[in-house]
Amino acid sequence: MLALLAAVLAFITIGSVGWVLVGGDDSSAQAVKRAQTFGGPKVDNGRLKKTAAANTPEARRKQIVDQLQEADRADRKARMSLKARIRHAGLSLNVRTFWIISGGLGVTALLMALMFGLNILLGLGLALVFGLGLPRWVLSFLAKGRMKKFSSQFADAVDVIVRGIKSGLPVHDCFKIIGRESPSPLGPEFQKLVEGLGVGLTLSEALNKMYERMPTPELKFFSIVMAIQQKTGGNLAEALTNLSTVLRARRMMGEKIKALSSEATASAGIIGSLPPAVMILVTLTTPAYMMILFTDPRGQFMLLVAVAMMSLGIFVMKKMISFKF
Repeated sequence: MLALLAAVLAFITIGSVGWVLVGGDDSSAQAVKRAQTFGGPKVDNGRLKKTAAANTPEARRKQIVDQLQEADRADRKARMSLKARIRHAGLSLNVRTFWIISGGLGVTALLMALMFGLNILLGLGLALVFGLGLPRWVLSFLAKGRMKKFSSQFADAVDVIVRGIKSGLPVHDCFKIIGRESPSPLGPEFQKLVEGLGVGLTLSEALNKMYERMPTPELKFFSIVMAIQQKTGGNLAEALTNLSTVLRARRMMGEKIKALSSEATASAGIIGSLPPAVMILVTLTTPAYMMILFTDPRGQFMLLVAVAMMSLGIFVMKKMISFKF
């Protein structure tokens, strides 16, 4: 009897506990809710889906591309400042001196236009061209030529580093050899790099400062290779040999693109120079026929419109024949 009574009491106790846990409802939905309650906090399915979507290879690739584009925009904005462009051109001017020279050119062009009896609007247009356009064009021309020359010599500098490492020289001594033996602008830039390392800068910091003075893709590739080698180790000579091969292949591809686009470049040059050439020839043969454009206000207005339209057309053609690789 005692055993039977104990069994009945145990059954009643287990049933009561089960009824409390179940809550009088045996639906599967409430059972799932109770299981989630016992298992921990409620899981947000929407958040899980978003997290899973963000962890896909496509989402990670898109995030990396967005970060690279943002960094490229910031870098391009920094390179477009007037102080940076003067530094890229290798000039020792400061921004104030550049503006003084630009203002002097603009005032001189305006005075010359008024001396020859031109309209004040035409004189202001010439002042803007010679005061703002011409100095910036010269600055960009010098900077592009200097960076192009640097890029054409950089692969040889990498080869010098590779041969120096294979012969047992430290990288710092290889930089000194390049700075001493290489022509401008490669030699002076590596001399500044060596000076920066001598005053306590790390290699990454010195290369970043060098990139600020000479923002070329080749130097950026070199900085990335050196940074990776410092962090992970490995055969630096082999890595730089591969980099030299890539730089030379990149240069060959640029020359091939230049050769394939030479016809379009020549056509754009001929189309852009044809109207000014015809005007100059007609002015030389029959001056009275063309001088009315310079003396009559209506002719001066037509000249301004023609210059604006020609400038727009040349700009569009320049964009059409500029290839990035």
